[in-house]
Amino acid sequence: MSTVTTEELSETTLLRFATAGSVDDGKSTLVGRLLHDSKSVLTDQLEAVERASASRGQEAPDLALLTDGLRAEREQGITIDVAYRYFATPLRRFILADTPGHVQYTRNMVTGASTAELTVILVDARNGVVEQTRRHAALAALLRVPHVVLAVNKMDLVDYEEKVFAGIAEEFTAYATELGVPEVTAIPISALVGDNVVEPSANMDWYGGPTVLEHLETVPVSHDLSHCHARLPVQYVIRPRSAEHPDYRGYAGQIAAGSFHVGEEVTVLPSGRTSKVAGIDLLGEPVDVAWTTQSVTLLLEDDIDISRGDLIVPSKDAPATTQDIEATVCHVADAPLTVNHRVLLKHGTRTVKAIVKDIPSRLTLDDLSLHPHPGQLVANDIGRVKIRTAEPLPVDSYSDSRRTGSFILIDPNDGQTLTAGMVGESFASPEPVKDEAEDDGWDF
Repeated sequence: MSTVTTEELSETTLLRFATAGSVDDGKSTLVGRLLHDSKSVLTDQLEAVERASASRGQEAPDLALLTDGLRAEREQGITIDVAYRYFATPLRRFILADTPGHVQYTRNMVTGASTAELTVILVDARNGVVEQTRRHAALAALLRVPHVVLAVNKMDLVDYEEKVFAGIAEEFTAYATELGVPEVTAIPISALVGDNVVEPSANMDWYGGPTVLEHLETVPVSHDLSHCHARLPVQYVIRPRSAEHPDYRGYAGQIAAGSFHVGEEVTVLPSGRTSKVAGIDLLGEPVDVAWTTQSVTLLLEDDIDISRGDLIVPSKDAPATTQDIEATVCHVADAPLTVNHRVLLKHGTRTVKAIVKDIPSRLTLDDLSLHPHPGQLVANDIGRVKIRTAEPLPVDSYSDSRRTGSFILIDPNDGQTLTAGMVGESFASPEPVKDEAEDDGWDF
């Protein structure tokens, strides 16, 4: 393992990043090479990979096996689930999500990249930018991933030609710019050989940029949400009913963004009732202030009816509540999403009934054109939807908060996740069609 002391780790920053790309583009091999060459692999892990590789008749260790941990993945030779890996260098700590490349597992990329600050999109130098590359770029843009790395892999199979790399980088960058991706860094690599992954390549002296690891260690980390509008989705109401604390009533949850202070005036949504923070308990101890990602219990001065699913916010920064939500979504279920579809919408810790009132458009990935009123979205489609909820919800725009500006749609019959949505993220959409749903108790 990398020899990083506890003191050094306390002074480093954390970067969450994800890998994406088409099947067989070498994502798992890149991750394995990254872990191996940065000395972030335990000896017994490497020995297990060497044994598994030898049993398959391979002379060299197959570094992809470091991330393809499921038996089904090893048997098929493809990644089918999101594999999370944790490693560190003296400059930074990392949480890596290796996402599948096969088109049927595109939905998993939404999971892996939803909290990422950087996405590495791999392209096979022999194939260039393909439809799955464009889909992953579109998802990175919709998920507001601040940094995108284009890793042009398998350069050893195109004789390390600079023209091949330059052509792919130019095409992808132009496409990503149209999508609104703020930053693209293109790096030519060979994950199998190790060129420009951790160590600079001796085969591409025409490239003067950073290696993949150098870029990961130095890219600005912008996931500090402590200065955003404060949001606490209530997960649990604590009533100990003990003789020691007969009147204790606390509202527990993880702070999604911002910070809360004792004495601050807050509003409880969707009811709109107001109070002041009387106390904050963190790990059983009282504190004066708490901030994003900390799990805390808030105590209020007033006795207010609050339950799981409510949202506590500073009164000065309270979002509006609404029953009409417009969003861009990625459909992840095998069954299609249709107009008038009855669903459950989960936002934060609240789940409510909802109806898909309209699907104004579906995005065509080849040229970023819009197919108006497609009537349905099928697996891996990206489209625009309009939803009516049974109860008002306090939603933020996804551009303001990736936590409280997102939601999922759930099948009420079997609990399957249907769609991941980003509130307010939009492509230009045509006028909605008139809804002609029958009155079956789900119209709000």
